[in-house]
Amino acid sequence: MRVLLLGANGFLGRFVADRLLADPAVHLTALGRGDDADVRFDLAGGSPGALTRFLDAVHPGVVVNCAGATRGGARELTRHNTVAVATVCEALRRSTCQARLVQVGCASEYGPSQPGSSIAEDAVPRPGGPYGVSKLAATELVLGSGLDAVVLRVFSPVGPGTPAGSPLGRLAEALRRAIQNGDAELKLGGLGVQRDFVDVRDVARAVHAASLSAAQGVVNIGTGRAVRLRDAAAVLARVAGYPGTLHEVDVPAGRPLIGVQRGDLPGHLRADAGPDLPQPGPSSPYPDGCGSWQQADVRTARDRLGWRPRINLEESLADIWMEAACRI
Repeated sequence: MRVLLLGANGFLGRFVADRLLADPAVHLTALGRGDDADVRFDLAGGSPGALTRFLDAVHPGVVVNCAGATRGGARELTRHNTVAVATVCEALRRSTCQARLVQVGCASEYGPSQPGSSIAEDAVPRPGGPYGVSKLAATELVLGSGLDAVVLRVFSPVGPGTPAGSPLGRLAEALRRAIQNGDAELKLGGLGVQRDFVDVRDVARAVHAASLSAAQGVVNIGTGRAVRLRDAAAVLARVAGYPGTLHEVDVPAGRPLIGVQRGDLPGHLRADAGPDLPQPGPSSPYPDGCGSWQQADVRTARDRLGWRPRINLEESLADIWMEAACRI
């Protein structure tokens, strides 16, 4: 099976590439803007005609799209997340390859939900910011394209490679600095939000399963269990062997979730330099615009993809800490 992977160098794309390459039946080609892509192509600026010619030459059976932007203004997010997907859909419609499309979406498309509830795929999306809006528009383009296509709405991905600018990435960095400085107390804020954290390697397994399945429409990819960020912080502190006390403080909306200010971090670790997560807005302390609670209903993934998450959160957090510890 020939698979064309878009966005192979991103947080999710790297693990999707590894998973696909582990399947001896898959012949993988990576297309992207970086020099290490098999073929260089800018989805946000390239023409559907040029991409069609490439599709006709490679003739993939499956196209997996992990590409997109997670930070920037509404115009840039629209260009990379919506216009780029319109280009992919139009090229696939014109191509003779008749490839299946696996589009990687995100839970930000749903927006805030009622605490205690599980979000099913038939929920009415109400994204809480331009990032979610741009991703939802991409999903609607895919669903209305007439293609053999499935959209995986990934909830909160974690694990090795978690961006340093993400909430859990910033938390790991705060713990690293506290241990390195011998701090007996670590002040943290904004830890009341609850998210459905799913390991990035399980996400890659879901993409692989979707590539081989006949499922269409939207499929949630999560664990089906919301975890409070303060509980994740406690596990991360235990994994890190932090001997001090975690002290939770109130943080105004729009401020960083933990006790590390952007200006205190090296440039490459600042939240505004992270390439993989949307940045907080003035009224959203968690950077996805989904309010205080989000939990996936994952029955569709189980029934239509035969997929279940395998990696527990403690293992994911241990991998996040291992990477942070290397900077001590």
